[in-house]
Amino acid sequence: MDPLYILLIMLAVPFIALMALRINASLVFLALCLGNVLVQFVGPDAATILSSTTARTPGGVAPSQSIINLALLLLPVALTMVIMIHTVKGAKLAFNTLPALGVSVLAALLAVPLLSEELTGSITSLGLWDKLQSLETLILTATTLLCLLFLWMQRPKKKHDDEGGKHH
Repeated sequence: MDPLYILLIMLAVPFIALMALRINASLVFLALCLGNVLVQFVGPDAATILSSTTARTPGGVAPSQSIINLALLLLPVALTMVIMIHTVKGAKLAFNTLPALGVSVLAALLAVPLLSEELTGSITSLGLWDKLQSLETLILTATTLLCLLFLWMQRPKKKHDDEGGKHH
């Protein structure tokens, strides 16, 4: 498959899923950030543990580091998406659009380097990839701010007592 199509699919599928299933993109963004932390800090140790475990099983083949890293990156995202289906209601869906776009782009920016060397090389040679990478800081900063704003907007409203007196 053409690397451009792969990249476009990687950009479109998360956005479509977040919007169609009305999933809170801010929480998915947090899960994506958590997945990135897991890749950085748990990935090397997970590979060692899985390698030693599969070496003891008959015919066991250890998963590659890229598969482990992709699983660590995307597992929190997938679980969050499943748990958070239909959590964005009404007019808030419009506010979910920009964070969903940011999550989709950030997911691709984090996932592509974790793919096989051949696939990573073919995607990173695209002009679209260069454009996305040059905007990475802007995308991350804007998505962070939008997600925080979206989360703050969801803060429960304070209930006022009907007594009208002072509260201690």
